[in-house]
Amino acid sequence: MFETLTQIGLPLALIFIMTGVGMSLRPQNFHQVATQPKAFFVGAVAQLILLPLLALGVIAVFQLQGELAVGLFILALCPGGTTSNLYSYLSKADVGLSVSLTALVGFVTPFTLPFLAAWAMQQFLGAESLLQLPLLKTWLTLLIVGVIPVIIGMLVKAKFPHFAERAQPQISRFSVLVLLLLIVSIAYDLGDTLWHYLLLSGPAALTLNLLSMALGYGLGRWLLHSEQQARTICLEVGLQNGTLALLITTGILQSSAMSIAPSVYSLLMFGSASVFTWWALKRGTR
Repeated sequence: MFETLTQIGLPLALIFIMTGVGMSLRPQNFHQVATQPKAFFVGAVAQLILLPLLALGVIAVFQLQGELAVGLFILALCPGGTTSNLYSYLSKADVGLSVSLTALVGFVTPFTLPFLAAWAMQQFLGAESLLQLPLLKTWLTLLIVGVIPVIIGMLVKAKFPHFAERAQPQISRFSVLVLLLLIVSIAYDLGDTLWHYLLLSGPAALTLNLLSMALGYGLGRWLLHSEQQARTICLEVGLQNGTLALLITTGILQSSAMSIAPSVYSLLMFGSASVFTWWALKRGTR
């Protein structure tokens, strides 16, 4: 059951979810990036460079080792997902910027994640580890589940705009259900060792989540002087595509232990994003 879910169900679900990201894109999203590149540049740098560096700092402070360290670092290498787009809408942030960052950073990820993840495995597991990340397979997988579906979704949006608009809320709900099902399956697969891993990785995952959201919001306020864009970058940097991280840790590497930190982070981020949305809306009504 667990192997079928991770090897077949998870890639198919991710293809569906990323098609939804493509269906949320509009031509004006790319026009906005071209006319206001600073906001996109700040968000992309925070996502692609600062977040992985922050993850390494958290791993060092909490002295995470082995699979737990690799799992948290792989999560930090993933782009945002439909969850960040949804919370950007709920918190009255810049939704266009959110969708643009999710999609365009997602195009970059297949070329950065396999190499950085392989480096992390050598760093935290050692060169003699039996677990090795197949670079070509990982790259092709990320292209198939992350890039091509976005392009297909954009074509669907252009051809059937009304269908794309109606499908968006359903796809967002579906992505949350898939993530929760995965987390339950991983917990079942780990059995009695689950609580041990949770105690080790939980504080680190929470710290990374809160620091990454604070970093994104602070950079947006400092460099862009825009409350809406600051909220967007906060959510894009703080809410990672946990489903993609679990595809790598469970589907490609087949390591339940490596999936613990991404699973814990994915659960915690819903709580922190909800609190941030409540705070942002309350701040906006003042």
